[in-house]
Amino acid sequence: MKHFDLIVVGAGPAGITAATAAARCGCRVLLLDDNHAPGGQIWRSGPNDAPNDPRQTALRRLAACGARLLTGYRVFDAPSPGVLQAFTESPEPGQPALETLQYDKLILATGARERFLPFPGWTLPGVFGPGGLQALVKCGFNVRNKRIAIAGSGPLLLAVAAHLREDGARITSIAEQASTLQLLPFAASLLTHPGKLLEGIKLRAALSGVPYRTGTWPEAALADANGQLTAVRLTNGTSTWDEPCDLLACGFHLVPNTELPSLLGCSLTNGFVAVNPQQQTSIPNIFCVGEPTGIGGLDAALIQGEIAGLAAAGKPTTSLASRAASTRRFTARLARAFRLRPELRTLAAPDTPEGPGAIVCRCEDVPYSALANRTGWTDAKLQTRCGMGPCQGRICGPAVETLFGWTPKSVRPPLTPVPVSVLFPQTSEPEAPQVSTSSLIQGEVAK
Repeated sequence: MKHFDLIVVGAGPAGITAATAAARCGCRVLLLDDNHAPGGQIWRSGPNDAPNDPRQTALRRLAACGARLLTGYRVFDAPSPGVLQAFTESPEPGQPALETLQYDKLILATGARERFLPFPGWTLPGVFGPGGLQALVKCGFNVRNKRIAIAGSGPLLLAVAAHLREDGARITSIAEQASTLQLLPFAASLLTHPGKLLEGIKLRAALSGVPYRTGTWPEAALADANGQLTAVRLTNGTSTWDEPCDLLACGFHLVPNTELPSLLGCSLTNGFVAVNPQQQTSIPNIFCVGEPTGIGGLDAALIQGEIAGLAAAGKPTTSLASRAASTRRFTARLARAFRLRPELRTLAAPDTPEGPGAIVCRCEDVPYSALANRTGWTDAKLQTRCGMGPCQGRICGPAVETLFGWTPKSVRPPLTPVPVSVLFPQTSEPEAPQVSTSSLIQGEVAK
């Protein structure tokens, strides 16, 4: 068992900042991430990264501070207080597949994932989450000259659209489900955040000529006879039209990754990890930073990471309090601006009483009609296996919460699939007795 003063789970901007701050204060720090390179979703590396971009600067600081970085390992269990277990599918030579790690203090920077809401055709090939498509493009997926429609909700839509256009894609339209009236207070608040206002202006300039339609949402993804995506059907509640496209990037903002905090017993409030001004959770030696405490973006992640790193090292954080309070106010405005409209809750419903409706749980192929009469998560799992597939409810969980108001009743290990051979390795196999073919034949004849 390897022991550290502090373990930071999640090597996105918040985790990197936290690990760097704590290590600079003399803590023995391990930074752990399930990806094979640090940066998280916001700072995911790509072939065209500038040498002095924020990710590279943060990584140089991390390398200089002395913190240890362990990538490609997923935390799947916390078997006892102060202990984590992590697993990798592809260990380095001489490195174990299973790591048991002990900590005095723990910082959780587990980030967020995209929220998908089911509608007819959302499981077609060619339909992606905006962040997922952006990640694929950064890893080499070619979108040059492809017609791409962007739909859903949240500021991520603009950022992804600008990145895809930079890589040669033809962005046909951006459909934001939030109304103009809903977005106006948020837009006005950017006047007090010049940096964010400038960033928004740059994004709109990069997307010059691309329609940005507020109060518009997808009704269905359409395909040809071969199952190939051809268009997305959009509506603003008054008019409905088909937008031709080769790819559709559709996601409805973000949801926090709170499985590990829940397993550890951290209290949640409105689906987010509850923390105090020092980012301390309900468990005294566990801190949480970034999106699990509220979807606030990069600035919030960076300041929270620095606060948690200093607090875990026993250093004062009062000088950072005003900046943290500002990011919390921004996070609250962001949540109000991009709250989901009620029409989205009916997209998966069947068109006719006989129809099954859209697939809700992709892993187990569970349609809307199979869930409509269930009483909650437990009933749905028992009767339909909804949420019991490989993703363990990470995709359909937020969807059924939006559709039916269900929330998970419990989180149990393992948090991710782990081979039994890793949990219970055999040092050697018993040698089978040697039996000749002739004796086997003779035995059969005797029978």
